[in-house]
Amino acid sequence: MQCPYCTNADTRVIDSRLGDGGECVRRRRECPACAERFTTFEQMVLQMPQVIKFDGRREKFDETKLRRGVDRALEKRPVSGEAVEGAIKRVMRRFTHKGEREIPAADIGEAVMRELSELDEVAYVRFASVYRRFQDVAAFNEEVERLRGAQLSRPSKVQLSLFGGGKKA
Repeated sequence: MQCPYCTNADTRVIDSRLGDGGECVRRRRECPACAERFTTFEQMVLQMPQVIKFDGRREKFDETKLRRGVDRALEKRPVSGEAVEGAIKRVMRRFTHKGEREIPAADIGEAVMRELSELDEVAYVRFASVYRRFQDVAAFNEEVERLRGAQLSRPSKVQLSLFGGGKKA
C-alpha cells in the first residue's frame, strides 16, 4: 500500500480489526520512510447478477435503484438508518450467495417486500402498492388483509400497528 503522504511504496500494518459487522477489515498502517500513520479499509467486492426486467431486457444490478425504492417506501417512517442498511445488505447478500448469473426483477421485488414487512407495515404497503401495480382499491385492500393475516400469525413487535391504532406489546 502506497503512503498517501510521501508516496513510499512500502508501508506496514500495525493493527487490523473487523469493521461494519465483519463486512470489512480496518487496517492501521505506518510508513517507515516518513513515520506517518493512516487507515485503510479492505472490503470484499461481490459480483451482482444481471437483472432480467419484466419486458425481457437485461441490465446490470443497480444498488442505487434498490436503495431509492426502499428509501421512498420508508420516507417519514420511524425506522433507523442502521435497520435500513441491514435490510439492503440482506437483499443483496441473498442474490450474491445464490451464485446465479441472472435473476428476475420480480425476485428482487419480493425480497424487498419481505424485508419491508419486517421493518415497517406502512412501508411494506407503500412498496407493494407500487410494485404490484394495484389497479383499484379492492386490490389494495386484498394486500392489506393478507398482511393482517400474516401479522396475526407472527410474534408481535413494538411498533405502531397499521391495523390496531395502538402499540403492539
